[in-house]
Amino acid sequence: MHIGQVAARTELSLRTIRHYDEVGLVRPSARSQGGFRLYTEADVARLMVIRRMKPLGFTLEEMGELLAITDRLDNSGAGALKTAEREQLLTRLGRFEQATRERCEALRAQLNRAEEFAAALQRRAGQLMTGGTA
Repeated sequence: MHIGQVAARTELSLRTIRHYDEVGLVRPSARSQGGFRLYTEADVARLMVIRRMKPLGFTLEEMGELLAITDRLDNSGAGALKTAEREQLLTRLGRFEQATRERCEALRAQLNRAEEFAAALQRRAGQLMTGGTA
């Protein structure tokens, strides 16, 4: 699919998708004869991983590291990885999973504070509109 279709599916801008190509995070699987980027479902899946990591504050380097880990695990057939290497990759993957849980919890706490603030503002606005005081 063309970059415009990918942008619509991933809700990422064309500029962002091009940037991810430039930095090597997600390269298009092919180019058309006219030089246009062509993406596969696997490319879209990689972009979705990045899209999900971004609001959690992961850096581009960390995103690339996670993609490299999952690529290595996914692309190695049964027994192709030595046990030690596989364990190392799984340990690194586990660290990402833990960091993701921690970052989600921090975002939940931040959202709770924001919702409390919004509710307080709503109460205050209501009091002011009815002539009450706080």
